Amino acid sequence: MPLLTYYFIPLFTIKTGITMLYSMTGYGRSEATFKDKTFLVEVKSLNGKQFDLRLNIPSLLKPYEVEIRNKLNESLFRGSVECTISIKSNGVAKPVSINKELAKSYYQPIIELANELGIEKENILSTLLKLPDVVFSSNEVLTDEEWKSLTDLIQQAITHLIKHRQEEGKSIEKDLLERVDAIEIQQAQIEKFEPNRRTKIKDGLVKLLEQYVGTDKYDNNRLEQELIYYIEKIDISEERVRLNNHCAYFKTVIKESEPAKGKKLSFILQEMGREINTTGSKANDVDIQKAVILMKDELEKAKEQILNVL
Repeated sequence: MPLLTYYFIPLFTIKTGITMLYSMTGYGRSEATFKDKTFLVEVKSLNGKQFDLRLNIPSLLKPYEVEIRNKLNESLFRGSVECTISIKSNGVAKPVSINKELAKSYYQPIIELANELGIEKENILSTLLKLPDVVFSSNEVLTDEEWKSLTDLIQQAITHLIKHRQEEGKSIEKDLLERVDAIEIQQAQIEKFEPNRRTKIKDGLVKLLEQYVGTDKYDNNRLEQELIYYIEKIDISEERVRLNNHCAYFKTVIKESEPAKGKKLSFILQEMGREINTTGSKANDVDIQKAVILMKDELEKAKEQILNVL
């Protein structure tokens, strides 16, 4: 029976039912010995707009490259991903070949480095033979059992990375919800300031007319009509309603089971920013402007965090 030194953990699928965010940052590692080979798989991911994979595999795995890439793409969705797979033979004598062209490409930069550092060159050949893929087993291919063992190992490394993404996502989710809550608190403050704002606008216009036109030289009825028209133009009730709706929708999307929702949340934040900016441009009130500035501050912090959401 083959010796497998790992325990399989089921991979998270798209419909996990887990209401949380996933970070794009993560790391997974798995290792197993199968007969005379030891497989090591390492996968790490960072922020990225799309799925961008850098795959480092030995020549023995070149026939399986497309399958490995597809497996990683289907499971990790987004991010700059680097996957390294190494295979070590455990003391079994096998015919080998030397990749002369690869050794020659290594030789010149090594010689140049040795000259710069003043290092002796007697051991250059032994150094070249130890470099990746210079010496390889002739005509060696993986058996079906070995490939099955390796695919399980890749899946395990992916699972570990996804669990890491989950843990990172918990803190991001908490921070984002706090930012949105803070925006809603300032929105409630604006609602309190709104009645006084209308009174201030009216009193300010009347004061200007009395100062520059005279108390008895303007039509009160016409003034009321102009005030109604002006206040309607700077009314922010629609912006407040839309912003409240966006905040509620943001919280709903966070709790959806779909793991890859960073782009959707980013779009919602953009719409929130649109309403906040419009509120600020219409405000004509010091207290409301202060609330708008605080909302913008929270929004920018949320936008920074959303860059790391899957």
